[in-house]
Amino acid sequence: MSAPDHMASWVAVALVVLATVLVGGFGLRISRTTSDFYVASRTVRPRLNAAAISGEYLSAASFLGVAGLVLVHGPDMLWYPVGYTAGYLVLLVFVAAPLRRSGAYTLPDFAEGRLESRQVRRLVSVLVVGAGWLYLVPQLQGAGLTLKILTGAPGWLGDVLVATVVAAAVAAGGMRSITFVQVFQYWLKLTALLVPALFLVLAWQGDGRPRVSFDDQLAVFRADHPLYATYGLIVATFLGTMGLPHVVVRFYTSPNGRDARRTTVAVLALVGLFYLLPPIYGALGRLYTPELRYGGDADAAVLLLPAQVIGGLGGDFLGALIAGGAFAAFLSTASGLTMAVAGVITQDVLPSRGVRHFRLATVLAIAVPLVGSLLVSRVPVADAVGMAFAVSASSFCPLLVLGIWWRRLTPPGAVAGLLLGGGSALLAVAITVSGAVRPPGWPHALLAWPAVWSVPVGFLAMILVSLATPGRIPPGTNAAMTRFHLPEALSSARAAAGRER
Repeated sequence: MSAPDHMASWVAVALVVLATVLVGGFGLRISRTTSDFYVASRTVRPRLNAAAISGEYLSAASFLGVAGLVLVHGPDMLWYPVGYTAGYLVLLVFVAAPLRRSGAYTLPDFAEGRLESRQVRRLVSVLVVGAGWLYLVPQLQGAGLTLKILTGAPGWLGDVLVATVVAAAVAAGGMRSITFVQVFQYWLKLTALLVPALFLVLAWQGDGRPRVSFDDQLAVFRADHPLYATYGLIVATFLGTMGLPHVVVRFYTSPNGRDARRTTVAVLALVGLFYLLPPIYGALGRLYTPELRYGGDADAAVLLLPAQVIGGLGGDFLGALIAGGAFAAFLSTASGLTMAVAGVITQDVLPSRGVRHFRLATVLAIAVPLVGSLLVSRVPVADAVGMAFAVSASSFCPLLVLGIWWRRLTPPGAVAGLLLGGGSALLAVAITVSGAVRPPGWPHALLAWPAVWSVPVGFLAMILVSLATPGRIPPGTNAAMTRFHLPEALSSARAAAGRER
């Protein structure tokens, strides 16, 4: 197999890192207040916010993992990009505007404001940190894989490099800083996949358009119960998006609920455009890098195709462009996750909430997953991220949907749902990653794709326990529901009229 030029890849990665630091430095210059650090003072307009959300959402799983899964398992894996995109439709309909109107800074803020319970807040904080760390590990491991393949560097170097740059960018300017970083990185990632894809398709046409066959697809992970795994994936990705900590926190930066909805519509367009590209790499990988199907490095197909198909100086240049885009994917998603986790640690773990403590929390937020990425054996990035979606769908989705739309939710109900739904999904993922239960068989399938059963468990537990504890409905429920569902102008007018009376 042709190898990419190491020097060109090093230059591309270095330029991306330098650009990230410079753009983050610009954000530092205009970050003045605590609100700037947490939610960019709620002044990010829809177009800018949509690009930033898309930048942090399109992670290693999107840039490398989807193509790798299509290469190995065939068109059935297109449910990943469909689910990743459609999740924003669910978020648009049920969550985006009410969540912004809640006035919260973080998910724990929302939970405490809605349910008036410190116990619920602490539990949500634990799950936010756990889900964030679970999502961060494959980002760092993907960076290590990318740098190893493209430059020959030790596998741990990419993990450490991404963690260091992310810690510096987030600690420097907080949300204001990473907003600009993520906007820049979305367009870089789109360009880094689109331009090489055009040349790869032209090369494929020049070869006489050989047919891509998926008749002999290798079903390593889904051989025993593929239908169940598919439904587990659909439920996790459709419902998990609304609860991802790094996605949710960006809606707090919108000026109002209307802008939050407009942001979500724009995200659907930007994310949908991006997801047209990875399946092209997966299909072409079937033709030109078939050996990756059996070596466990299918995620590397995107990185290796330009050198393999085009070769020469053109292949080196396109490979370097992809290298830069891949590194941007790791940096942008890791920045958003670190921001979300650091915000929770600052408010719920550290004794003070100042900017200095936020910077200390940033180091803690990235250090733990860095250690995990170096110690835990690598799982295909799309599968690893799918597990994080399952935890989010099983815990935060029931909390947000019922908290926003059902007046009778009580603190004991929320605790029961979070523990039984989110806790069981988190435990299932931990057992899967540890390798304690291996395929084939139903035990592995149920643990690897828990959303099919853990999401209903979370919803049912919240509903049944809330119905059994009607006396625990928070006294401020009516005021909270009014704030969630009335447009800001009407809500302010109603509050003013109440004060006059």
